[in-house]
Amino acid sequence: MTQQASDRLITIIGGSGFVGRHVVRSLARRGYRIRVACRRPDLAGHLQPLGTVGQIMPVQANVRYPASLAAACEGAYAVINLAGVLYSAGAQSFDAVHVFGAEASAKAAKAAGARMFIQMSSIGASPESASDYAKSKAEGEMRAKAAFPGTMVIRPSVVFGPEDDFFNRFAAMSRFAPALPLIGGGKTLFQPVFAGDVGEAIVRLLDRGIPDGRTYELGGPDVLSFKQLMTFILDTVERKRLLIPVPWAVAKVQGMLLGLLPKPLLTSDQVQSLRSDNVVSEEARRERRTLEGLGITASGIEAIVPAYLYRFRKAGQFTAPKGVPE
Repeated sequence: MTQQASDRLITIIGGSGFVGRHVVRSLARRGYRIRVACRRPDLAGHLQPLGTVGQIMPVQANVRYPASLAAACEGAYAVINLAGVLYSAGAQSFDAVHVFGAEASAKAAKAAGARMFIQMSSIGASPESASDYAKSKAEGEMRAKAAFPGTMVIRPSVVFGPEDDFFNRFAAMSRFAPALPLIGGGKTLFQPVFAGDVGEAIVRLLDRGIPDGRTYELGGPDVLSFKQLMTFILDTVERKRLLIPVPWAVAKVQGMLLGLLPKPLLTSDQVQSLRSDNVVSEEARRERRTLEGLGITASGIEAIVPAYLYRFRKAGQFTAPKGVPE
Protein backbone atom coordinates (compact mmCIF):
# COMPACT_ATOMS: atom_id res chain seq x y z
CA MET A 1 0.00 0.00 0.00
CA THR A 2 1.56 3.30 -1.07
CA GLN A 3 1.38 6.24 1.30
CA GLN A 4 0.03 8.53 -1.44
CA ALA A 5 -2.85 6.19 -2.28
CA SER A 6 -3.72 5.46 1.35
CA ASP A 7 -4.06 9.20 1.96
CA ARG A 8 -6.78 9.38 -0.71
CA LEU A 9 -10.42 8.54 -0.15
CA ILE A 10 -12.44 7.47 -3.19
CA THR A 11 -16.25 7.52 -3.09
CA ILE A 12 -17.96 5.09 -5.44
CA ILE A 13 -21.66 5.80 -5.90
CA GLY A 14 -23.41 2.57 -6.85
CA GLY A 15 -20.23 0.70 -5.97
CA SER A 16 -21.84 -2.49 -4.68
CA GLY A 17 -23.07 -3.61 -8.11
CA PHE A 18 -21.61 -5.66 -10.95
CA VAL A 19 -19.03 -3.17 -12.25
CA GLY A 20 -18.56 -1.63 -8.81
CA ARG A 21 -16.93 -4.70 -7.26
CA HIS A 22 -14.28 -4.67 -10.01
CA VAL A 23 -13.58 -0.97 -9.46
CA VAL A 24 -13.31 -1.63 -5.71
CA ARG A 25 -10.89 -4.50 -6.32
CA SER A 26 -8.60 -2.36 -8.51
CA LEU A 27 -8.69 0.53 -6.04
CA ALA A 28 -7.98 -1.75 -3.08
CA ARG A 29 -4.94 -3.23 -4.82
CA ARG A 30 -3.52 0.29 -5.21
CA GLY A 31 -4.09 1.03 -1.53
CA TYR A 32 -6.80 3.68 -1.85
CA ARG A 33 -9.33 4.08 0.94
CA ILE A 34 -12.78 3.33 -0.45
CA ARG A 35 -16.22 4.54 0.53
CA VAL A 36 -18.94 2.57 -1.24
CA ALA A 37 -22.16 4.60 -1.41
CA CYS A 38 -25.17 2.38 -2.09
CA ARG A 39 -28.84 2.08 -1.22
CA ARG A 40 -28.36 -1.08 0.86
CA PRO A 41 -24.96 -1.04 2.60
CA ASP A 42 -26.08 -4.03 4.65
CA LEU A 43 -25.92 -6.05 1.43
CA ALA A 44 -22.42 -4.88 0.47
CA GLY A 45 -20.51 -7.29 2.71
CA HIS A 46 -19.16 -9.12 -0.36
CA LEU A 47 -16.82 -6.17 -0.95
CA GLN A 48 -14.98 -6.36 2.37
CA PRO A 49 -12.66 -9.28 1.46
CA LEU A 50 -11.37 -7.26 -1.52
CA GLY A 51 -9.30 -5.03 0.75
CA THR A 52 -7.59 -4.89 4.13
CA VAL A 53 -9.36 -4.30 7.44
CA GLY A 54 -11.02 -0.87 7.45
CA GLN A 55 -10.05 -0.07 3.85
CA ILE A 56 -13.54 -0.47 2.38
CA MET A 57 -16.52 1.21 4.06
CA PRO A 58 -20.09 0.86 2.71
CA VAL A 59 -22.39 3.80 3.49
CA GLN A 60 -26.01 4.53 2.70
CA ALA A 61 -26.75 6.88 -0.21
CA ASN A 62 -29.26 7.24 -3.01
CA VAL A 63 -28.78 9.35 -6.14
CA ARG A 64 -32.35 10.57 -5.79
CA TYR A 65 -31.51 12.20 -2.45
CA PRO A 66 -28.77 14.87 -2.75
CA ALA A 67 -28.25 15.14 1.02
CA SER A 68 -27.16 11.50 1.17
CA LEU A 69 -24.70 12.11 -1.67
CA ALA A 70 -23.25 15.14 0.10
CA ALA A 71 -22.47 13.02 3.16
CA ALA A 72 -21.02 10.20 1.04
CA CYS A 73 -18.71 12.55 -0.87
CA GLU A 74 -17.38 14.49 2.12
CA GLY A 75 -13.59 14.45 2.18
CA ALA A 76 -13.28 12.46 -1.05
CA TYR A 77 -10.28 12.91 -3.34
CA ALA A 78 -12.35 11.59 -6.24
CA VAL A 79 -15.93 10.47 -6.86
CA ILE A 80 -17.06 7.77 -9.29
CA ASN A 81 -20.72 7.47 -10.23
CA LEU A 82 -21.66 3.98 -11.43
CA ALA A 83 -25.39 4.19 -10.64
CA GLY A 84 -27.55 3.02 -13.51
CA VAL A 85 -30.63 1.00 -14.43
CA LEU A 86 -31.36 -1.16 -17.48
CA TYR A 87 -35.05 -0.28 -17.55
CA SER A 88 -37.31 2.31 -15.94
CA ALA A 89 -39.38 1.04 -13.03
CA GLY A 90 -41.21 3.24 -10.54
CA ALA A 91 -38.92 5.66 -8.72
CA GLN A 92 -35.88 4.08 -10.41
CA SER A 93 -36.58 5.72 -13.76
CA PHE A 94 -34.03 6.68 -16.43
CA ASP A 95 -34.63 10.33 -15.66
CA ALA A 96 -34.22 9.88 -11.90
CA VAL A 97 -31.08 7.74 -12.00
CA HIS A 98 -29.27 8.63 -15.23
CA VAL A 99 -30.12 12.33 -15.45
CA PHE A 100 -30.95 13.73 -12.02
CA GLY A 101 -28.64 11.21 -10.33
CA ALA A 102 -25.65 12.05 -12.50
CA GLU A 103 -26.11 15.79 -11.97
CA ALA A 104 -26.66 15.40 -8.22
CA SER A 105 -23.56 13.20 -7.89
CA ALA A 106 -21.40 15.68 -9.80
CA LYS A 107 -22.70 18.58 -7.71
CA ALA A 108 -22.00 16.67 -4.49
CA ALA A 109 -18.44 15.92 -5.66
CA LYS A 110 -17.87 19.57 -6.56
CA ALA A 111 -19.26 20.81 -3.24
CA ALA A 112 -17.04 18.35 -1.37
CA GLY A 113 -13.95 19.71 -3.10
CA ALA A 114 -13.14 16.46 -4.93
CA ARG A 115 -10.35 16.72 -7.46
CA MET A 116 -11.88 14.29 -9.97
CA PHE A 117 -15.31 13.03 -11.01
CA ILE A 118 -15.93 10.03 -13.28
CA GLN A 119 -19.36 9.29 -14.75
CA MET A 120 -20.26 5.85 -16.05
CA SER A 121 -22.26 5.97 -19.27
CA SER A 122 -22.60 3.65 -22.25
CA ILE A 123 -21.52 3.39 -25.87
CA GLY A 124 -24.45 4.61 -27.92
CA ALA A 125 -25.37 7.44 -25.55
CA SER A 126 -26.76 10.21 -27.74
CA PRO A 127 -29.41 12.92 -27.46
CA GLU A 128 -30.58 11.88 -30.95
CA SER A 129 -31.05 8.20 -30.09
CA ALA A 130 -34.46 6.56 -30.45
CA SER A 131 -33.78 4.78 -27.15
CA ASP A 132 -34.81 6.50 -23.92
CA TYR A 133 -31.96 4.67 -22.17
CA ALA A 134 -29.34 6.11 -24.54
CA LYS A 135 -30.88 9.59 -24.46
CA SER A 136 -30.92 9.64 -20.66
CA LYS A 137 -27.29 8.54 -20.53
CA ALA A 138 -26.31 11.38 -22.88
CA GLU A 139 -28.29 13.92 -20.84
CA GLY A 140 -26.62 12.66 -17.67
CA GLU A 141 -23.18 13.11 -19.22
CA MET A 142 -24.00 16.67 -20.24
CA ARG A 143 -25.35 17.64 -16.82
CA ALA A 144 -22.44 16.05 -14.98
CA LYS A 145 -19.94 17.96 -17.11
CA ALA A 146 -21.79 21.22 -16.50
CA ALA A 147 -21.84 20.62 -12.73
CA PHE A 148 -18.23 19.41 -12.46
CA PRO A 149 -15.81 20.84 -15.07
CA GLY A 150 -13.30 18.18 -16.06
CA THR A 151 -15.74 15.30 -15.63
CA MET A 152 -14.45 12.16 -17.33
CA VAL A 153 -17.00 9.84 -18.93
CA ILE A 154 -16.60 6.09 -19.33
CA ARG A 155 -18.61 4.52 -22.15
CA PRO A 156 -18.26 0.71 -22.24
CA SER A 157 -19.81 -1.66 -24.74
CA VAL A 158 -21.74 -4.61 -23.27
CA VAL A 159 -19.86 -5.56 -20.09
CA PHE A 160 -19.21 -9.20 -19.27
CA GLY A 161 -18.11 -10.98 -16.11
CA PRO A 162 -19.42 -13.60 -13.65
CA GLU A 163 -22.41 -11.50 -12.59
CA ASP A 164 -23.26 -9.99 -16.01
CA ASP A 165 -26.79 -9.56 -17.30
CA PHE A 166 -26.04 -10.51 -20.92
CA PHE A 167 -24.28 -13.87 -21.21
CA ASN A 168 -25.94 -15.23 -18.08
CA ARG A 169 -29.39 -14.24 -19.29
CA PHE A 170 -29.20 -15.99 -22.66
CA ALA A 171 -27.36 -18.99 -21.24
CA ALA A 172 -30.19 -19.38 -18.71
CA MET A 173 -32.76 -19.12 -21.53
CA SER A 174 -31.00 -21.88 -23.43
CA ARG A 175 -31.77 -24.35 -20.64
CA PHE A 176 -35.50 -24.39 -21.34
CA ALA A 177 -36.18 -22.41 -24.55
CA PRO A 178 -36.19 -24.40 -27.82
CA ALA A 179 -34.79 -21.38 -29.64
CA LEU A 180 -32.99 -18.09 -29.02
CA PRO A 181 -34.15 -14.89 -30.76
CA LEU A 182 -32.01 -13.01 -33.26
CA ILE A 183 -33.53 -9.56 -32.89
CA GLY A 184 -33.45 -7.70 -36.18
CA GLY A 185 -31.75 -10.70 -37.74
CA GLY A 186 -28.89 -10.69 -35.24
CA LYS A 187 -26.76 -8.28 -37.27
CA THR A 188 -26.12 -5.66 -34.56
CA LEU A 189 -22.42 -5.47 -33.67
CA PHE A 190 -21.04 -5.54 -30.13
CA GLN A 191 -17.56 -5.24 -28.64
CA PRO A 192 -17.89 -7.03 -25.26
CA VAL A 193 -15.57 -5.66 -22.59
CA PHE A 194 -14.51 -7.45 -19.38
CA ALA A 195 -15.73 -5.77 -16.17
CA GLY A 196 -12.24 -6.14 -14.70
CA ASP A 197 -10.80 -4.11 -17.58
CA VAL A 198 -13.42 -1.41 -17.05
CA GLY A 199 -12.48 -1.24 -13.37
CA GLU A 200 -8.78 -1.05 -14.19
CA ALA A 201 -9.40 1.73 -16.74
CA ILE A 202 -11.23 3.84 -14.16
CA VAL A 203 -8.47 3.42 -11.60
CA ARG A 204 -5.75 4.28 -14.12
CA LEU A 205 -7.54 7.56 -14.78
CA LEU A 206 -7.50 8.23 -11.03
CA ASP A 207 -3.82 7.32 -10.84
CA ARG A 208 -3.08 9.96 -13.47
CA GLY A 209 -4.69 12.59 -11.29
CA ILE A 210 -5.65 14.71 -14.31
CA PRO A 211 -9.35 15.64 -14.71
CA ASP A 212 -9.08 15.88 -18.50
CA GLY A 213 -12.81 16.08 -19.29
CA ARG A 214 -12.56 13.42 -22.00
CA THR A 215 -14.95 10.63 -22.91
CA TYR A 216 -13.39 7.15 -23.01
CA GLU A 217 -14.94 4.34 -25.06
CA LEU A 218 -14.13 0.86 -23.80
CA GLY A 219 -14.46 -2.29 -25.87
CA GLY A 220 -12.85 -5.72 -25.89
CA PRO A 221 -10.55 -7.20 -28.54
CA ASP A 222 -13.35 -8.65 -30.68
CA VAL A 223 -16.26 -7.13 -32.60
CA LEU A 224 -19.03 -9.71 -32.89
CA SER A 225 -22.59 -9.70 -34.20
CA PHE A 226 -25.52 -10.57 -31.96
CA LYS A 227 -25.82 -13.84 -33.87
CA GLN A 228 -22.16 -14.69 -33.29
CA LEU A 229 -22.61 -14.02 -29.57
CA MET A 230 -25.64 -16.32 -29.39
CA THR A 231 -23.67 -19.02 -31.21
CA PHE A 232 -20.78 -18.57 -28.78
CA ILE A 233 -23.12 -18.94 -25.80
CA LEU A 234 -24.67 -22.14 -27.18
CA ASP A 235 -21.25 -23.61 -27.94
CA THR A 236 -20.05 -22.72 -24.44
CA VAL A 237 -23.01 -24.30 -22.63
CA GLU A 238 -22.95 -27.20 -25.13
CA ARG A 239 -26.60 -26.97 -26.11
CA LYS A 240 -28.19 -27.13 -29.53
CA ARG A 241 -30.92 -24.57 -30.04
CA LEU A 242 -32.49 -22.92 -33.03
CA LEU A 243 -31.58 -19.31 -33.74
CA ILE A 244 -34.73 -17.59 -34.99
CA PRO A 245 -34.53 -14.18 -36.74
CA VAL A 246 -37.10 -11.80 -35.26
CA PRO A 247 -38.08 -8.73 -37.36
CA TRP A 248 -37.80 -5.36 -35.64
CA ALA A 249 -41.57 -4.79 -35.62
CA VAL A 250 -42.23 -8.16 -33.98
CA ALA A 251 -39.40 -7.64 -31.48
CA LYS A 252 -40.87 -4.29 -30.48
CA VAL A 253 -44.24 -5.88 -29.72
CA GLN A 254 -42.52 -8.65 -27.76
CA GLY A 255 -40.59 -6.00 -25.84
CA MET A 256 -43.82 -4.20 -24.95
CA LEU A 257 -45.30 -7.42 -23.56
CA LEU A 258 -42.18 -8.67 -21.78
CA GLY A 259 -41.63 -5.19 -20.41
CA LEU A 260 -44.70 -5.69 -18.22
CA LEU A 261 -42.90 -8.35 -16.16
CA PRO A 262 -41.48 -7.34 -12.73
CA LYS A 263 -37.98 -8.01 -14.09
CA PRO A 264 -38.32 -7.74 -17.88
CA LEU A 265 -36.41 -10.12 -20.13
CA LEU A 266 -36.70 -7.52 -22.88
CA THR A 267 -38.25 -4.06 -23.25
CA SER A 268 -39.28 -2.11 -26.32
CA ASP A 269 -36.62 0.48 -25.43
CA GLN A 270 -33.94 -2.22 -25.45
CA VAL A 271 -35.14 -3.24 -28.91
CA GLN A 272 -34.57 0.35 -30.01
CA SER A 273 -31.05 0.22 -28.56
CA LEU A 274 -30.29 -2.90 -30.59
CA ARG A 275 -30.86 -0.99 -33.83
CA SER A 276 -27.45 0.66 -33.42
CA ASP A 277 -24.04 -1.03 -33.30
CA ASN A 278 -22.38 -0.98 -29.88
CA VAL A 279 -18.70 -0.62 -30.75
CA VAL A 280 -15.83 1.79 -30.08
CA SER A 281 -15.76 4.66 -32.58
CA GLU A 282 -12.89 5.31 -34.95
CA GLU A 283 -12.52 8.77 -33.46
CA ALA A 284 -11.96 7.31 -29.99
CA ARG A 285 -9.36 4.93 -31.42
CA ARG A 286 -7.49 7.72 -33.17
CA GLU A 287 -7.47 9.86 -30.04
CA ARG A 288 -6.45 6.91 -27.83
CA ARG A 289 -9.55 7.23 -25.65
CA THR A 290 -9.70 3.45 -25.33
CA LEU A 291 -8.39 0.58 -23.20
CA GLU A 292 -5.33 0.42 -25.41
CA GLY A 293 -4.78 4.14 -24.95
CA LEU A 294 -4.73 3.55 -21.20
CA GLY A 295 -2.17 0.77 -21.58
CA ILE A 296 -4.61 -2.08 -20.94
CA THR A 297 -4.60 -5.29 -22.97
CA ALA A 298 -8.27 -6.17 -23.30
CA SER A 299 -9.49 -9.63 -22.28
CA GLY A 300 -11.62 -11.59 -24.76
CA ILE A 301 -14.80 -13.51 -24.01
CA GLU A 302 -13.19 -16.88 -24.80
CA ALA A 303 -10.76 -16.49 -21.91
CA ILE A 304 -13.32 -15.61 -19.24
CA VAL A 305 -16.96 -16.37 -20.09
CA PRO A 306 -16.69 -20.23 -20.13
CA ALA A 307 -15.41 -20.11 -16.54
CA TYR A 308 -18.81 -18.93 -15.30
CA LEU A 309 -21.22 -20.26 -17.94
CA TYR A 310 -20.27 -23.90 -17.30
CA ARG A 311 -23.08 -24.11 -14.76
CA PHE A 312 -25.61 -23.87 -17.58
CA ARG A 313 -24.36 -27.08 -19.20
CA LYS A 314 -26.48 -30.18 -18.83
CA ALA A 315 -24.33 -31.60 -16.02
CA GLY A 316 -22.65 -28.37 -14.96
CA GLN A 317 -18.98 -28.76 -14.09
CA PHE A 318 -19.33 -32.53 -14.49
CA THR A 319 -20.03 -32.28 -18.22
CA ALA A 320 -17.30 -34.16 -20.10
CA PRO A 321 -15.03 -31.93 -22.24
CA LYS A 322 -15.67 -32.06 -25.98
CA GLY A 323 -14.05 -35.06 -27.62
CA VAL A 324 -13.86 -37.00 -24.36
CA PRO A 325 -16.17 -40.05 -24.07
CA GLU A 326 -18.75 -39.72 -21.30
